Amino acid sequence: MKEEKDEEELKTEETKQKGPTEDAVEEPEEADGTAEKEELTEEEHEEELPSSDEETEPALRRQVEEEILEERIYTIPLGKAWIRPSKKRAPKAMKMIKDFVKRHMKLEAGVTLEEEEEPKKLIISNEVNERVWKQGIEKPPRKVRVRAAKDKEGNITVYLAE
Repeated sequence: MKEEKDEEELKTEETKQKGPTEDAVEEPEEADGTAEKEELTEEEHEEELPSSDEETEPALRRQVEEEILEERIYTIPLGKAWIRPSKKRAPKAMKMIKDFVKRHMKLEAGVTLEEEEEPKKLIISNEVNERVWKQGIEKPPRKVRVRAAKDKEGNITVYLAE
């Protein structure tokens, strides 16, 4: 450690005494060269990014929308969730949404032993969850309007209709 520090001090003293050297002159040129490289990479990145005219919708959502077999819009009444104690209303409302969609979209509950397929899934989007929990656990909405979409595999995804 001491040796390294001594060597560094000697180098700095030598550069101060001699003045600018060829190494010092080359450093700014290298810096300019790197700046040009950075500018080129930024321009390349701008070309790769989609323009504002193009859709910015994620590719996954496009694929999901293409695979939809059946899509329905429902207004789900959640008034009975208000019968529950105040600290259990929003979770009850979410259960009511799941039950409603299972019943109306005919989600197959279980898989028989003969079939080794994956069980059908019910997926509730984050938007619906946020809408129910917006005013807290004690005050869920009295009703919510949703769009239920069934895909080729039989999975159902619930989106907010608004």
